[in-house]
Amino acid sequence: MKRKISILVAVILCTMLLLQACDPSDTPKGGDDVETLVVNVGPDPDTIDPALNSAVDGATMIIHAFEGLMILNKEGVPDYGQAESYEISEDGKVYTFKLREGLKWSDGQPVKASDFVYSWNRAIDPETAADYAYMFDVIEGYEEGNLNVKAIDERTLEVTLKTATPYFLELTAFPTYAPVREDIIKEHGEAWATKSSTYIGNGPYKMLEWEDGSHITFEKNKNYWNYDKLGVERIKFMLMSDDSAILNAFKTGEILFADSMPQAEIEAWKDKPEFRVEPQLGTYYISFNVQKEPLNNPKVRQALTLALDREWLVDNVGKQGQIPAGAYVPYGLFDSDPKKQFREVGGDYYNPSSAAYEENLELAKQLLEEAGYPNGEGLPTLDYIYNESSLHAEMAQAIQDMWKKIGVNIRLEKQEWNTFLNTRKNGEYQIARNGWLCDYNDPISMLDMWITDSGNNDAQWSNPDYDALIEQIKSTTDPKERFELMHNAEDIIFDEWMLCPIFYYTDLYLISEKIEGFWTSPLGYKYFMYATIKD
Repeated sequence: MKRKISILVAVILCTMLLLQACDPSDTPKGGDDVETLVVNVGPDPDTIDPALNSAVDGATMIIHAFEGLMILNKEGVPDYGQAESYEISEDGKVYTFKLREGLKWSDGQPVKASDFVYSWNRAIDPETAADYAYMFDVIEGYEEGNLNVKAIDERTLEVTLKTATPYFLELTAFPTYAPVREDIIKEHGEAWATKSSTYIGNGPYKMLEWEDGSHITFEKNKNYWNYDKLGVERIKFMLMSDDSAILNAFKTGEILFADSMPQAEIEAWKDKPEFRVEPQLGTYYISFNVQKEPLNNPKVRQALTLALDREWLVDNVGKQGQIPAGAYVPYGLFDSDPKKQFREVGGDYYNPSSAAYEENLELAKQLLEEAGYPNGEGLPTLDYIYNESSLHAEMAQAIQDMWKKIGVNIRLEKQEWNTFLNTRKNGEYQIARNGWLCDYNDPISMLDMWITDSGNNDAQWSNPDYDALIEQIKSTTDPKERFELMHNAEDIIFDEWMLCPIFYYTDLYLISEKIEGFWTSPLGYKYFMYATIKD
């Protein structure tokens, strides 16, 4: 960003930045001390526009700058955010939210119910091209491109759903449901979310600066309704992707939180108090571009899926307590009977254990032969892309070795994070590393992303029966029927073998013992807004 400042102010600012780079809490001695928590949750985000983001690192930054009607508390339960109350009609279809009195944007302008009307309709506008547009399909008017969301007055928002939706309050806490400023976006276009001067939010913190490839700094938003309860004055997100550099920065105290570390260092760190592994609702998997030959053949995709020893991969490469995946929807999500998990009821579609590996391998060879590629003969070398991370690199190398056993050769290509996201999203690949964390606590969050028009359907897969089934699930109010239909949807995924699950996620991170008041979510978000630093 460009500013005209005096030489004196420039010198002061430069001095402060140098001190911040050396001190993890950014508390230089003197009258202008500013306590800053320095952390790393990823590299430069692809976007931090609430409507356009679909990555967990971007979402973590967004929830510090924006807030929806509801928020998720430490227990992962919807709690009041911008709304102070809500009412639900007897049929469960109409929600009436009352906003808190005196809500303001970070620039002091009032937050109004009409801001939500604009923002939600912007997210479904084809011109916005939001990956998560389909998350609004539970609201009446979605198909017509005009959501039945009304600002009754400046503080009252009325939302009419197609049918009663048990997870709707969780949706209103999701970043895509956060409000954004119409006047700012109309004036600055997509660039609004790239500069501190235009990144106007309604959340606990506001952007102070964004230096590409270096850091994004947020400071407390004095206009936030819960300002007095916030933690440190500033949060500085260091933008780093190299695991070794991240670990070194943590060891030297340059950062107090690291969201990744080299796989080779896990054994040495696993008993230290800074080392944490938490449960997470998600699945690490491989995407096949089903539009590209020979991956347009389901038997080829099934062969590649079966030819992996997931238990070996988890024990020898993952090393984070992950569970070998025999299906797509992870453990941790309940079924219609809350005493049972969705995964327990659905079972596995193949045996992911090492004990079954040789049998799976023989079936994989048979499938390749049936597809016209005996022992892999006639198959071209396939490209496998992944993003920067020692986990992804080591996993790719191990997968490459395992696929050679059935005569399939792959060429590995590492890509920078933003490039990787867009390559995968645009379908400009053959095989890609992938992963998905639930957006809310319901199996449909893992399933509705595969409808034909979903912006998160990286497989470029389309199945009209699947689309119709997802629509039926979202219009069904009977819990037992709804869950049966979701199991049927997962069945279709493995009838066509359109993806290759590897393991169910855990969340590994390093956190300094100096940090208090931090928490993380099984959905992948990191919450620093109420964190403090002990002396």
